[in-house]
This record gives sequence, structure tokens and C-alpha cells, in this order.
Amino acid sequence: MKQYDVIVIGSGMSGMTVANKCASKGLKVAMTDELPYGGTCALRGCDPKKIIIGATEVRDFAQRLVGKGINTVPQVEWKDIMAFKQEFVDAMPEKIEKGYKHNGIDTYHGAARFIGNDSVQIESEVLKGSKIVIATGARPRQLKFEGGAHALTSTDFLNLKEFPKSIIFIGGGYIAFEFAHIAKRCGAEVTIIHRGPRPLENFDKDIVHHLSEATRKLGVKLVLETNVTRIKKDTIGYTVIGETNGSETEFTAEAVFNSAGRVPHIDDLNLKKASVNYNKKGIEVNKYLQSTSNPSIYAAGDAADTDGLPLTPVAVYEGNIIASNILKGKNKKPEYPPMPSVVFTLPPMASVGLTEVEAEKAGLNIKVNSKAVPGWFNAKRLNVQEYAYKTIIDTDKSTLVGAHLIGPGVEETINFFSLAMYKEVPVRDLKKMIYAYPTMGSDITSML
Repeated sequence: MKQYDVIVIGSGMSGMTVANKCASKGLKVAMTDELPYGGTCALRGCDPKKIIIGATEVRDFAQRLVGKGINTVPQVEWKDIMAFKQEFVDAMPEKIEKGYKHNGIDTYHGAARFIGNDSVQIESEVLKGSKIVIATGARPRQLKFEGGAHALTSTDFLNLKEFPKSIIFIGGGYIAFEFAHIAKRCGAEVTIIHRGPRPLENFDKDIVHHLSEATRKLGVKLVLETNVTRIKKDTIGYTVIGETNGSETEFTAEAVFNSAGRVPHIDDLNLKKASVNYNKKGIEVNKYLQSTSNPSIYAAGDAADTDGLPLTPVAVYEGNIIASNILKGKNKKPEYPPMPSVVFTLPPMASVGLTEVEAEKAGLNIKVNSKAVPGWFNAKRLNVQEYAYKTIIDTDKSTLVGAHLIGPGVEETINFFSLAMYKEVPVRDLKKMIYAYPTMGSDITSML
């Protein structure tokens, strides 16, 4: 049995933050992961996805400007995109592990299982830790209907060697929309099947309506209020059976992807052996991100039931909180700043703070500015039809409490709104600012 001050399970951004910070202060640290080092964002999520989107952005940009200075629309070569993406992904695990070893961290490769309150087993190795950090992230939600195992995952999509001619996505969240936009621009016939009356339920409904319309205009079939009940494999692909108001409908495609959301990846850790309480949202933690039932264990990121959104920067933030509490005692609690979130479709959709419905439920006196603005210069110069905003202002404080955008560059503009909310900058001061022109940021005053 090997003894450590800190054992970190999961090599994603939150685990990496804890391990490196603790090791830098002289603690003896072990890191383990059953998958290649780097976590979901770097290897199977945000980063490779954004690389692939880059190629479809070029096609989209050219297509919008045909006849306006552009006369050729480039084709997307999937194999070339995959090769370019893989340059980034292949380099990451070795680079990360070298960094750990440079910092004196012992590295293990294998699934960790708790065998006691302060010990884990990794294959034949048994490790004992004064503190253990669970940072295992999330995994795709299982489809528990007949044939659910036929559906591929987001990881599979990002590693497709041959691109299917037709694709069905089950579930209408951000993964479905992002991948559907990629797939359609790569030439596939695409269908999204969602069981609810509207997709992207955690985003502002009016801005989502704009994205839904843009998605339909792209040629993606968006099927709502349809519950998938089974998947059948046949000679040419798959048949997905959905139920709408008691009637069954069949959809066929070469490939089916599970985009029904993600859940904490904690079910195979043998948490009961460590007396760790958990629920469907993750490890139950106190205000110091410490297990409510075992004080020697902490959890962060998508594996923890916290007030943070399932976003990479939030995982890093929580990792810093845990590292501080391990090194200095329980001295730091998360105080989450505004957390911007982006759906990387084309056009992108971005959100931060309260939706209109949430602000009303909170009892705030609000002013709502909401408008579609395809006639603004920044939309017209790019020949973009989908440009809209909704800003929500607390009239008692004269500060911004929510911003919801769709259109070119909003994945960057949303950061400005986040900063304004974090520092509670009065709206009148935001309007007084002089912005570089013509830029996307120069539209901000008109949105307030």
C-alpha cells in the first residue's frame, strides 16, 4: 500500500488544478485516470469540437457572401478535419503526464475503486490518501429503451472516420444542436428528436426560438414532443421509433447519436465503501466542496452536486477552491460569479445570468430589452439573418442581471456582459463607454 497526502481521481481540468497546486506546495500527490490524461474538454469535448467547427465556419462564411465578393463555396473534407483535430488531441495526454511528473506527481492509469474511507484500488495497486479528490467528470446518459445501445456518443462523433450520409440525434440539448450544425454543413441529412415542447430548455426561450428557426433553415429536421421508444438495426442503418401523442413515427438514418444529456461519472467508484453520499446530480458536498458524509473526500466539476454550471472554467474554479482548502484548512467557499454559457452553433447562441422567467420568479423589478436586429450593420455586412438579443435589467439597482444573444461574435460579446454583471456596473455607465467601431462590441449600448 502506498501512502499519499492527496489522491486525485480524474485528470480533467478540475483534477489537474488540484494535483498541480497541491504538489507545488510539497504534498505527495497521486493522479489516476482510466482514460488518457486530459479529461473530456481537451480530448473528447470542447477543444476538438471547436477545431471541427472552424472548418464549417469557413464554409458558412463563404456561403453567406456568395455574390457579394465570393464566388466559390469550399467543401468540407472530413478526413482532413479529423487529421488536423488529432494533432491537438494526440499531443495532449503525453504533455499533461510530463507536466505531472515534472511536478513530482505519481501517475497511474486505471479505474479507481474505493475499498475504504481513505483508500482506493487501481488494478493491483492499493493507495491510501489523507485526502481524496473525485474529479471524474460526466458521461453520456444511458438510453434505457430497447436498442438504446445502438446509439453512438459524442466521443464517437468526434472520432468518425467515415462521415454518415444521414444522422439522427436523440435529445435536443447543446450537443445535438452543435453536432447537427456540423453534420449538415458536412453534407449529411440530419434529424433532431426531442421529447419536450422546446429544445435547449435551460436557455431563454425567445433566443432559442431564433436558433431553432436558423437550424430549420439550415435544413435540419427538428422533431419536438416525440419520445423515442426503441432503435432497430437494419441492413442499411437504423430505424428510430418515436411516439407523439400516442402515435408512432419511424425515422431512418445511417447513424444514431445519443445526445440526451450527461450525468456524473461516479457510478463505478464503489462510493458506498467510502461512506460517500451522492445523488443524481453528483457527490453531495458542503460549502467547502467536501463530502457531506466523509470529510477526507472532496469533489469538483461535473462529478459534484454544486451550484456551478457544468462548464470547464467552473471546474477549474472549483479545483482551485479545493486545493486552497486542502492546503490551508477550510478557508474558502465558492462564490460563483456570473457563468456565461455558449452553444457553438452557426450562428452561436450565448447566455449569462437570469432568464426573463427566472428574474420574474425571483421577484425582481425588471426592464426587458428584446429585439431581432438583422438590419444592424454588423449583421448586414456579414449577410447574417439571425441576430437578436434580450437584456434584463434590475430597475431597482439599475444593473444588468441577464443577457441572452444569438448572432455573429456573441460567444465573445457575452464575456463583456459577464464582466459588467460581476462588477455590477450601472447600465448608465455601460452606455457612456466608448467602444471601438465597427465591432460587435459597439452594438452593446443599443442592447441596453
